[in-house]
Amino acid sequence: MTTASAPTLRQRRLGAELRKLRERAGLSSTQAGKRLGVQQARVSMIEAGRYAVGAERVRAIAREYSCTDEKLMDALAGMTGGRTRGWWDEYRDYLPADLIDIAELEHHAHGFRVALAIHIPALLQTVDHARALLREAVPAFRPYEIEHRLSYRIKRQAVLHSERPVRYSAILHEAALHMRYGGEGTARAQLKHLIEVGEQENIQVRVIPFTRGTFPGNGQSFDYLCGPAPQLDTVQLDTHHGCEFLDAEAQLGKYRSVLERMEANALKPDESRDFIRRIAKSI
Repeated sequence: MTTASAPTLRQRRLGAELRKLRERAGLSSTQAGKRLGVQQARVSMIEAGRYAVGAERVRAIAREYSCTDEKLMDALAGMTGGRTRGWWDEYRDYLPADLIDIAELEHHAHGFRVALAIHIPALLQTVDHARALLREAVPAFRPYEIEHRLSYRIKRQAVLHSERPVRYSAILHEAALHMRYGGEGTARAQLKHLIEVGEQENIQVRVIPFTRGTFPGNGQSFDYLCGPAPQLDTVQLDTHHGCEFLDAEAQLGKYRSVLERMEANALKPDESRDFIRRIAKSI
């Protein structure tokens, strides 16, 4: 067991899920400590993601909290260990911690469901499109900061093109297809890229046309990342002050409902590709 001075999102999430199990069992942290044979402070550190525990220990804790969901316990056990080492580590000195958390979260995701109103999903952006967006940041990034963020964003896309790529479903409002970030040439190339990636077996791009009327969810954009068990799903929101991660059961249920409504309003994948193709030709 080791102490983490700066736990990652994944480590904090494991601790939060153990806390949820404890609270559902009606146990205080002091009572839980007595059952587990540790001090209350140790329970608090585990739940804060600051004290690493092994897989079997996590299963034992879950059982002590009356958890009988074997799939959930296996999923929690799979989240144990220290900080995941990945390509994103080279960016820890250059990018905010929440961006590093996104890369690690995406690395472990079992699937993606994203919805955007006026932007193209980061994992489906071309280099030129992404650079154009980064140049419009407020406050403005320095040239080297743009290049760091650009290379980071493109490397994130590897999760969709690996030997075992995950399922990725994107719902875009037509408004996103008309935004000409970087000029007409960049916009046209971005739309053609959307058509190409949408033909991959694991990637689905669907469009909600203006003619469908009301936009479900009031036009809020978000990423819904599927975990190894439904309880471990995560919603990621981009805000002006950084990234926000939601994982409460009620929050997850709300965003699943929004996605279902959006999917009901969207064109089918083949219809969407034709729709995007027509807009690209008009630019």
